[in-house]
Amino acid sequence: MNHLTEYASLLDKAASNAKDVAQFDPEGRLSLDDAYEIQSQSIHLRLARGERRVGVKMGFTSRAKMIQMGLSDVIWGRLTSSMQIEEGSVVEFSRFVRPRVEPEIAFVLKHALNGDVTGPQALAAVEAIAPALEIIDSRYRDFRFSLPEVIADNASSSGFVIGAWQRPSLDFSNLGLTLNLDGRVAQVGSTAALLGHPLRSLVAAARLSAAAGEPLQAGWIVMAGGATSAEWIAPGQYVSVEMDQLGSAGFHVKG
Repeated sequence: MNHLTEYASLLDKAASNAKDVAQFDPEGRLSLDDAYEIQSQSIHLRLARGERRVGVKMGFTSRAKMIQMGLSDVIWGRLTSSMQIEEGSVVEFSRFVRPRVEPEIAFVLKHALNGDVTGPQALAAVEAIAPALEIIDSRYRDFRFSLPEVIADNASSSGFVIGAWQRPSLDFSNLGLTLNLDGRVAQVGSTAALLGHPLRSLVAAARLSAAAGEPLQAGWIVMAGGATSAEWIAPGQYVSVEMDQLGSAGFHVKG
């Protein structure tokens, strides 16, 4: 077993057991290719247990965040069936280590998208769009991690909730939204925060997933990235997103 496989197993167990682990690359010396290989191997362990691939999540879709992290591109992670949480349902807090939540817009595809595509080509592949929430959860102790460690940890993606699907023909480039905790507005933002237009996030998803040999498939969901800063969540809360024209999505957190 090489060290990448060992790290993949370590992170898989951490996610499965909701137990934090020590950093294995605190100085960020691993290449991003190695980090994505760890992520891939950890997801394959889930698939071997019967989970299914259902899509892709995008991260660092804010230009400011990319600059802060010294990146020239977004990062991405894999979505599996066990990560999808029914809208309005109750989520056990104990399944996470230290969860936070971000408001997002989600796409579902009606046909595959492979490689370099234009915005119009990406839009033509979209079956529907919806307001969504992503639960992100770092498995590293004391919430300390390097960039390769984030990528290896499936870009912190741990769960997602999607509201009612809507037609993609409406202009979703700049939809106002709020992230709410128990009905209180915690964050205010817009879908324009996603690379200036959420469709650019979908274009990036098509490019990056194809480069990894896993092109976007019909029926897959693409989470376009956080439209505001993330908020910590706690037992007993009701967490929701309200988005202009698209409606809402939410979930309850059980202690």
